[in-house]
Amino acid sequence: MAIAPIRLFGDPVLRTPASPVVDFDKELRRLVEDLTDTMRDAPGSGLAAPQIGVGLRVFTWDVDDELGHLVNPRLDLSEEQQEGPEGCLSIPELSFDCRRAMSVVATGFNMYGDPVRVEGSELLARAIQHETDHLDGILFVDRLDRETRRQAMKAIREAEWFGNPRPTIKVSPHATNGLGL
Repeated sequence: MAIAPIRLFGDPVLRTPASPVVDFDKELRRLVEDLTDTMRDAPGSGLAAPQIGVGLRVFTWDVDDELGHLVNPRLDLSEEQQEGPEGCLSIPELSFDCRRAMSVVATGFNMYGDPVRVEGSELLARAIQHETDHLDGILFVDRLDRETRRQAMKAIREAEWFGNPRPTIKVSPHATNGLGL
């Protein structure tokens, strides 16, 4: 278990679609533990593997005292919408109103390869959609209306953290097929 550096807006890994998980092994379980520890330390409501530099379709969440993770998620979204404040650990200290589906049914797998189905609404639905977007290289600012997105980009450019050098990347001694650690 380790707390990993969180990649910030501007890091190319955040715009790169993640690859599906094919090996449900010890390294995947370690990744889920690292995501969970990093998310809780931040603290945040969710964290996707690309946010710590790993290009795999895995994320964790901690919403309303429900801790979970999902591997290779697929979402079924409600037609009913919600609008509310949303932030991101990769865009620290900023939040903007973002439109999302009110509820979601997410299917995928746990870290052992067992099928999982998660149903959520409101904040849990928002977190699951947000983290799944990360796996597709989408940031929540991409979902903002034109004027709010303009304000968000201005705030990002003015943020103290913007333009800071990317964290040092650890190199795995094991074959990762270019997916990072």
